[in-house]
Amino acid sequence: MATSGTKTFSLDTAAVMEEAYELAGLELRTGYDAVTARRSLNIMFSDWANRGVNVWTIAQVNLTMVEGQNNYTLNSYDIDIIDAVIRRTVGNTVTDFQLSSIGRDEYLNIPTKSTKARPTEYFLDRQSTPVLYVWPAPENSTDIFVSNRIQRIDDVNTSVNDPDVPSRFIAPMVSGLAFYLALKKNPERIQILKPLYEEDFARAVAGDQGRNSLHLVPRRSY
Repeated sequence: MATSGTKTFSLDTAAVMEEAYELAGLELRTGYDAVTARRSLNIMFSDWANRGVNVWTIAQVNLTMVEGQNNYTLNSYDIDIIDAVIRRTVGNTVTDFQLSSIGRDEYLNIPTKSTKARPTEYFLDRQSTPVLYVWPAPENSTDIFVSNRIQRIDDVNTSVNDPDVPSRFIAPMVSGLAFYLALKKNPERIQILKPLYEEDFARAVAGDQGRNSLHLVPRRSY
């Protein structure tokens, strides 16, 4: 028998909810069942952001600096900054200068925050709407702050939405939602679904880890 020849399997939100309800030993019957499932799905996605870096949610974002301005309000859906550089263009030459991330106390202890130069450090104040602080304050309005940002997973608003999740995370999405539903509607299934969800999620995250080569160089001290 021939294979399908396709590699497009996916689940829309309605199918995810149906599968999760069945896994939880329940049935999706009413409109409210769908509402509470979508709410749980969005809550679960917000928890995923706390569990670590989900590579499909990383976006490279450019922010043009303003001379003398050392703080910038980011998007409310920006969760964190993984790494960043200052991109400077002189003539036809583009150069990226690496920036160091510092903590709240380190930034607070900088005595002259208004000093102008090429920024070398940044601090991200992770409020409900994050605020970025750079130091020194930019010396021009042409440098660009280029960063890899972790951003929120798209909301699930209706049952016809396609969840903003790659195929490798379908299993933890379904088992995770089943676990959340069991917490509310079928506690007897919790002991089964909790380890299943954690195993599915750990396996998906492990598959996202980088496969670049690791080179170890010994350091000799005298």
